[in-house]
Amino acid sequence: MRFATRFAPSPTGHLHRGHAFSALTAFDAAQAVDGRFVLRIEDIDATRSRPEFEASILEDLAWLGLSWEQPVRRQSEHLIDYHRAIDVLRDKGLVYRCFRTRKELDIGRAPHEPAEPFVGGPLHPDEEAARLDRGEAFAWRLSLDAARGALGGFDDLSFTEEGTGPGGEIGMIAARPETAGDIVLARKDVGVAYHLAVVLDDALQGITHVIRGQDLFEAAHIQRLLQALLDLPTPIYRHHRLLVGPDGKRYAKRDRAQTLRELRVAGITPAQLRAEMGLALP
Repeated sequence: MRFATRFAPSPTGHLHRGHAFSALTAFDAAQAVDGRFVLRIEDIDATRSRPEFEASILEDLAWLGLSWEQPVRRQSEHLIDYHRAIDVLRDKGLVYRCFRTRKELDIGRAPHEPAEPFVGGPLHPDEEAARLDRGEAFAWRLSLDAARGALGGFDDLSFTEEGTGPGGEIGMIAARPETAGDIVLARKDVGVAYHLAVVLDDALQGITHVIRGQDLFEAAHIQRLLQALLDLPTPIYRHHRLLVGPDGKRYAKRDRAQTLRELRVAGITPAQLRAEMGLALP
């Protein structure tokens, strides 16, 4: 297949240097081999996504000199695809309804302790029916136990890493989906979850290489499991280093990192930004 990669931002804020580095890294990789560069808008979180942020993303990427295939895939316009996938997993007995809230899952955990991967299972049918009759909210969770049984274990699951993981991982990587626990695939407040949507989109758009930051390296493990369960192809992964600011912390929306819009106003050019990030000029 022809080389194809993507940049998939969420329109929940303005792009910053870290986003620019990831987008340019993917775009340059596609350009180097006359491949495809795809832009995807991951706006399934309707509570935080805003049209003005999407418009800003398109403006920033054009300013960087990027071009992409049309039409742009917006996840919010394809929810039926994701729900069909959940139906497939449910028909295979691989998901279950979980009625626990985030607060309930955090009970007993000290504030400084990391959250442990949740592993549960379906309720007794009578209790589940009673909760549904009361209109209680629930999330669809992937059952690791059921997935392990369906695949005969996880020993044959692996993916190729052409970049490096945060611990220097490279080459053929044995997938460890158990580190994620029984992940949520859909819930009422934000609809379909990231992991399910991204593996379906990558397959539907023919993505052969997933180029993204090392902060998402661990996500490849559970995504590899979903690919196996849904009979989807596994792309090659190429995780890249993360840009950090003067304080040594990676750029992040939540930390109010300086946006590309602010850099433009300050008179910074795309060429200057590339040089600052250690990227070659096109």
